[in-house]
Amino acid sequence: MLLNEVKATVRLAVPVVATQIAQISMGFVDTVMVGRLSSNALAGIALGNSVFFTILMVAMGLVMAVGPMVSQSFGAGNSDGVARSTRQGMWLATTLAVPAFLIIRNVEPVLLWIGQDPSTVDLTQSYLHAISWGAFPFLWFVALRSFIEGVSRPRPATVISVIAVFLNVGANYVLMYGKLGLPRMGLVGTGWASTIVFWFMFVVLAVTAARSSSFRGYEIFLHLRRPDPRVFRELFQIGWPIGISYGIEAGLFMITAMMMGLLGTVALASHQIAIQCASITFMVPLGIGIAASVRVGQAVGRGDQRGVRMAGLVGVGIAATFMTGAAVVFWTLPRAVVALYLDVGDPANSDVVSLAVSLLFVAAVFQLFDGVQVSAAGALRGIKDTRVPMFIGFLSYWVVGLSSGYIVGFELDQGPVGLWWGLVLGLTVAAILLLWRFWHKSEPGAADVGGQIGHDVSQPVTEKH
Repeated sequence: MLLNEVKATVRLAVPVVATQIAQISMGFVDTVMVGRLSSNALAGIALGNSVFFTILMVAMGLVMAVGPMVSQSFGAGNSDGVARSTRQGMWLATTLAVPAFLIIRNVEPVLLWIGQDPSTVDLTQSYLHAISWGAFPFLWFVALRSFIEGVSRPRPATVISVIAVFLNVGANYVLMYGKLGLPRMGLVGTGWASTIVFWFMFVVLAVTAARSSSFRGYEIFLHLRRPDPRVFRELFQIGWPIGISYGIEAGLFMITAMMMGLLGTVALASHQIAIQCASITFMVPLGIGIAASVRVGQAVGRGDQRGVRMAGLVGVGIAATFMTGAAVVFWTLPRAVVALYLDVGDPANSDVVSLAVSLLFVAAVFQLFDGVQVSAAGALRGIKDTRVPMFIGFLSYWVVGLSSGYIVGFELDQGPVGLWWGLVLGLTVAAILLLWRFWHKSEPGAADVGGQIGHDVSQPVTEKH
């Protein structure tokens, strides 16, 4: 039984993780290529990425409610529920993309108000104006991806994301350096390249969902023009705590990046390198957490309460195992990792390299806790338990993580390394509390394990035409 669950989770998680790595690799490519322009450009994209992805992470969290809705309906054999949840997920993505787009394009006064360097803000805002047009396809892709993962067929998103990485490299090269007769756009070209890639990913996945034999039977686009207030409301009820949770966690890293900016360009550039490395390893447990959410949700749909606990704990165990290995790499080979981003032999980069190496030592400490917290949160989403994890996130990341980082970094004058120790404390508290929450909620005989908000997923709902 345990071995079968491990195999099933790994089989589902591998393409999901590959998709996550492919998507974060675009940020890796952007950072590496922009790093060849200048340290100022690297600081600009560090601030820009923090703003863009913090805002979209909140919206993405709401849209990801499609996952547990679809997986529970799929586990119950309710194809109509799968289709209805996906359609309303597309409506929810559209509704959220509009304010996200407007905020991203008008964040410059806020950045200046909080004390960011004006030259860095100028670069950041130009980048954000370009990438803001990718907000719509980014969220639509999330909705469709949650659908195909919820029915245990995640590979199309993986293939599309891998192709997108190579497209991103080519688009960056052409637009940043002015090839094929186009003007040299520098950092701004990176933003336009990302927008192009996001549109490519959404269009290809939409065509796949509409025409592939694996998904065509759900007819998710057939009644897309007709909103379904009840299902939309259920998605929102499940999704808003996920979105707030994502925003709380992403906000911790965004505020940390902004505090780094107050410490200077070297601190911000070093932080961007180290956080990019940690983000890449984080994609693995994040993907495992998504797979755990699907496996838990399907067990709920089947009414298999023992399977719920096993699926969640297997996901946490696999994530923790991987992140232990990542910690060893960061601890033993930090300079080699930094060399992926900067020429470590160039004296002009010596300060950035030295600080980035120190931050990677700290990152090695929080790898295990980061893996446990994200996989446990994924397991809880599978049973539609999203509100208490939201409060756990606020306590862990803002009350513990942000405040302790500020105290150690500024009051105790430990600078960038002190800010990162705040991240360690926040992630540790989150890991302990979320794992305890899942253990409690998945106990045999626990009531309402499916988090039944709205209609019973086991009962088909007739579509009103």
